[in-house]
Amino acid sequence: MAHGNSSFVTEFILAGLTNLPDLQLPLFCLFLVMYVVTVLGNLCLINLIGLNSHLHTPMYFFLLNLSFIDLCYSSVFTPKMLINFTSKKNIISYRGCMTQLYFFCFFAISEAYVLTSMAYDRYVAICNPLLYNVAMSPKVCSILILGSYLMAFSGAMAHTGCMLRLTFCDANTINHYLCDILPLFQLSCTSTYVNELVVFIVLSINVIVPTVTIFVSYGFILSSILHMSSTEGRSKAFSTCSSHIIAVSLFFGSCAFMYLKPSSAGSMDEGKISSIFYTNTVPLMNPFIYSLRNKDVKLALGKILSRKQF
Repeated sequence: MAHGNSSFVTEFILAGLTNLPDLQLPLFCLFLVMYVVTVLGNLCLINLIGLNSHLHTPMYFFLLNLSFIDLCYSSVFTPKMLINFTSKKNIISYRGCMTQLYFFCFFAISEAYVLTSMAYDRYVAICNPLLYNVAMSPKVCSILILGSYLMAFSGAMAHTGCMLRLTFCDANTINHYLCDILPLFQLSCTSTYVNELVVFIVLSINVIVPTVTIFVSYGFILSSILHMSSTEGRSKAFSTCSSHIIAVSLFFGSCAFMYLKPSSAGSMDEGKISSIFYTNTVPLMNPFIYSLRNKDVKLALGKILSRKQF
């Protein structure tokens, strides 16, 4: 039976990371540990920021949202990925695939704009510290986060809506471990020209706007740091920004490697490996790179642990 979108495919088969039987169990254990640490790390950071009033600042407000996004983002595909490591046939329904695609796009775009908001926050804190409370008022922070989610909603709707118009006939094996845009294009038996145009437009907006904003923000930050007379002030400013730079580089770098290359079979195999960085590694690392080097977070964690011990 055909779906309402004229697709003859009722289910897809996810090829996964590898088809080598000897690697399935080690990969299952590896990604299970990564997922558990990701969930615990982000939940701990969310609770820590929520329970400590002195962490209720713009910087930690954005960090709380980033942790929430990472928690949801990794949960969109990792549980299914873990099941596929232990099953013989990695099947996902058509509706399940489209749902996974939507939330994957939503949280990926959200992360890009929250990282952008954090770059703007660092710019104001370092370049205009006297105006920080005005420029980063609760209202401004709420608008930035709301704007991030609205951009993510519109982008995810555009990608998923265009995917629903494609027809999938006989080929139903997705060369990936999740329902991603480019691998699905390879299975379509109708023209993907409109879809590719939409992907180009949406990606251009959601890559150019964040990257330009981040580069401009850090351009002003670097200029401000170089004009600081105090060595201690420079060190503190660099320390504040370094964690964010690492997260931004890892996320945008791996995304660019996946989506800015021709979608051939060979590039899809390489893309699967690079996608691990922005789908699994970034959500895992963010709680650590933003907290372990942060004195405020360490202090808050110490207070909570001492209260429980007492």
